[in-house]
Amino acid sequence: MTNIRDIIQLGNPLLREHARSVNDGRSPSVQQIIADMLATLAESNGVGIAAPQIGESLRIMIIASRPTPRYPEAPEMEPVVMINPIYQVIDQTLNKDWEGCLSIPGIRALVPRYLSVRVNYQNSDGQNDEMVLHDFVARIFQHEYDHLHGLVYLDRVENNRDIIAESEYLKLFNS
Repeated sequence: MTNIRDIIQLGNPLLREHARSVNDGRSPSVQQIIADMLATLAESNGVGIAAPQIGESLRIMIIASRPTPRYPEAPEMEPVVMINPIYQVIDQTLNKDWEGCLSIPGIRALVPRYLSVRVNYQNSDGQNDEMVLHDFVARIFQHEYDHLHGLVYLDRVENNRDIIAESEYLKLFNS
């Protein structure tokens, strides 16, 4: 049975832990966590989620770019489950753009991220896989990857003036 899980919020110590590697991505317990993550992500209108955000300190993340009320210009893609991901930067260019987080509601910030990354991971079938990600999808990946290392996007902000309320962000982009 799939469960929509509570998304833990900033201040919960689990968000600051380094997540543990997954030994067997095909185990029933890991498959249940993935199913719960997919359901929770769909319910939340997010574009990505990491296992620590649902209280599981495991190196599992999902990127699922799609237009949402929070990201109306996001490109459409099927959800991609990534177990034990690692990445290499392809384009050293850093681009600052707006991010939010399901674990930090009500806040947006300008965050520098690499434009292109190559990701190696295990998929939910236990197969090794690789993707090259660009722009917004690369941003989602780096955001979720940080969660696996106990970081949140606010840790990457260069200037506190780059942090604004979600309500002000919406005014900027809906006018």
